[in-house]
Amino acid sequence: MDGVSRPGPPAPAALENGSGPRGEPRPPAAPETTVTEGAATIVFPSANEVFYNPVQEFNRDLTCAVITEFARIQLGAKGIQIKVPGEQDLQKVVVDLSEQEEEKLKPKEGENLAPQDQPRTAAVEEICEEGLRVLEGLAASGLRSIRFAREVPGLRSVVANDASAQAVHLMRQNIELNHVDHLVQASQADARMLMYQHQRVSERFDVIDLDPYGSPASFLDAAVQAVSEGGLLCITCTDMAVLAGNNGETCYSKYGAMALKSRACHEMALRIVLHSLDLHANCYQRFIEPLLSISADFYVRVFVRVFTGQAKVKASASKQALVFQCVGCGALHLQRLGKASEAPGGRIKFSAACGPPVTPECEHCGQRHQLGGPVWAAPIHNLDFVGRVLEAVSANPSRFHTSQRIRGVLSVVTEELPDAPLYYTLDQLSSTIHCNTPSLLQLRSALLHAGFRVSLSHACKNAVKTDAPASALWDIMRCWEKEYPVKRERLSETSPAFRILSVEPRLQANFTIREDANPSSRQRGLKRFQANPEANWGPRPRARPGPTRCVCPGARQPVKRWRRNAGSCRIRGKSPRRTPRRGLPASSRFLASDSRRVPVHGETSAATHTSPLHPEPLPMRPPRTVQRPPTSLPVNQRPLPGQG
Repeated sequence: MDGVSRPGPPAPAALENGSGPRGEPRPPAAPETTVTEGAATIVFPSANEVFYNPVQEFNRDLTCAVITEFARIQLGAKGIQIKVPGEQDLQKVVVDLSEQEEEKLKPKEGENLAPQDQPRTAAVEEICEEGLRVLEGLAASGLRSIRFAREVPGLRSVVANDASAQAVHLMRQNIELNHVDHLVQASQADARMLMYQHQRVSERFDVIDLDPYGSPASFLDAAVQAVSEGGLLCITCTDMAVLAGNNGETCYSKYGAMALKSRACHEMALRIVLHSLDLHANCYQRFIEPLLSISADFYVRVFVRVFTGQAKVKASASKQALVFQCVGCGALHLQRLGKASEAPGGRIKFSAACGPPVTPECEHCGQRHQLGGPVWAAPIHNLDFVGRVLEAVSANPSRFHTSQRIRGVLSVVTEELPDAPLYYTLDQLSSTIHCNTPSLLQLRSALLHAGFRVSLSHACKNAVKTDAPASALWDIMRCWEKEYPVKRERLSETSPAFRILSVEPRLQANFTIREDANPSSRQRGLKRFQANPEANWGPRPRARPGPTRCVCPGARQPVKRWRRNAGSCRIRGKSPRRTPRRGLPASSRFLASDSRRVPVHGETSAATHTSPLHPEPLPMRPPRTVQRPPTSLPVNQRPLPGQG
């Protein structure tokens, strides 16, 4: 139809005798690997490891847990209870009813319920007509969609989409393998075009999951339009180098915010993604409500709900802020973009904020400030929803393989201060003034004694999230330095440490350990970080061949050849390394392709030499000598090499 001829399926006879349509022998089938994760089993080519990443199992487990609680809330409002595998008793229906209405709904004694009045339930692998419509825009092997179908109850349909024909073919095989073809539909399309085609209210998805290989920036505009009212967006960003401040201009082009290099870069990355999502939603009179925002391993993951409302969109400016960061001491200050205040009559008045909150030079160390953002300055978690997910996972720990880590991360999230954006770290505070590092409990106790609030952060192990201003933090560190003084004579007068320590503290810190300084999640020793999925897992260093000594014309000393086919030598003034490098034995401390190799110190000048790279004996050339001129002659009168 389109003028392009496409080969049809091979004839059955050709398939039986192992030949192609024209009698040509078919290439042998690629070896396949079977992986079981959760309740799903997938098959993918073993030669292509992109289709499965074992480290992302925590991401997929957490997503299943979040969507399950979201389905419980959405279907509970419709009077539908969900049956989660492993849960003994059905959870109560979440419906906003008054006490009088609840009494009316209670059956009287001896009264039998009609079939239509029986409580409706939704189980896994069953189609719920009033359930959620889920879209996985970048499905690859379809593992995540299959897990949704087999582990999350209350679903109406799941669309597993990918632009690759090979991936879609693999998805169809895995869908049939798991017997969920009645619930999961494979789709081959551009994820953006597919979402743009579902902008109508009646065609929108209740849950959209985007987990791209890199940045999701190109999908956000379509995603905020294709999700239903109050629907759930699950977004993963793996371009952490951009979000963490290595390329601020690239971050601005993708997310509309300037990223800064900071110790709090992981939380700043979360807030940049939330700012970008809200900015795209505001274009269509919509706004976001973050449910859960996680920074884990090499990515960030956000779960947000999207609503429509012109009045609420006006408040979005007051939820964004610019970040002022001192380049010397790292002090952080936030400047809101907008201001919301109460007007007469109970109205909310929105106006521009006043600033800046800092002087041209830092009041603590005298250095300049860097400007970053805008970032999302409102809370990044819904603590009520996080508590529901944590309670469900704790009550049913056998449901997920990474349940321990989910409990650890969510427990720390529930303890985070919601109104204290960003954080400091212990090593940052101590290294700025070159003093010993206080323990986490000592610093937390000092802040609590001073009347401030403090918490941990799931994004960093030694983070200090507090509502204390930077001046109070540096007063506490000045008091700590008095107990463990540094050598002032070694500090430069223009250094941040000298200027900070030259000021007497106005706050007298108390480092006595308090009981409430140790949070509950830390006392229980909950697991928060990724464990290796298998033994010796991780990147392996590539073995490099050992150094070779060679003599170049004009070189004063022997130099090393570090690359096998390098065109030139790297001349060094130091003596050559006498120990072999890791990866090759001592007998192969030379390159077989180097025609000018000479014996290394300790080797014999035999006529032949055997290398593990070449089992045949190789002829050993005699060392090349260079005639050096007498040192008594001036430099301009010395003959060139080879002229005698």
